[in-house]
This record gives sequence, structure tokens and C-alpha cells, in this order.
Amino acid sequence: MGQLTQFAPFLLMFVVIYFFMIRPQQKRAKNEKEFESALKVGDRIITKSGLHGKVAELADTTVVIETMAGKLKMERSAISMEMSASLNKK
Repeated sequence: MGQLTQFAPFLLMFVVIYFFMIRPQQKRAKNEKEFESALKVGDRIITKSGLHGKVAELADTTVVIETMAGKLKMERSAISMEMSASLNKK
């Protein structure tokens, strides 16, 4: 019984870290994966570096973005989920 109460603060600390740090990060990563897989040609997007454009072509891991300056090939993971969602709401 004494050893259990000795480890209770460590166990409680791990549970708090899990629910406030690890779990939200896993949920965000899952949402980003779903967003990347749901992209389709013609979607208006913003990259994480701030480039605005429209999806011209899709491949397994890459996407071709049509911008005012031309076409750029980028990784799907370079597209910002939050900023693209707010752009499409307008």
C-alpha cells in the first residue's frame, strides 16, 4: 500500500501529460492526414510557407499547385489545413 501511494503522483502526472499533450497531438495529426487525403483538383489552398494557389494535379505524396507565377510541385504535407479551410469558407 505504501509503494502504491509513493508512485501515485508519477502516475497522475503521466495521465495529465497524456491528456493535455500527447492525445491532442495525435488527434491533430490524424485530422491533417484526413485533410491531405481529401484534397481534390480545383481546391484553393495555402501552403505552410504562405503560398496561395489551386490544386492542378495530385499524386500519391505530391501535389502540383497552380499559382499566378506558374506551377509548383510540393509535398502534400506542405499544405496548411487550418489556413486552407479558412480560405475555402470565404
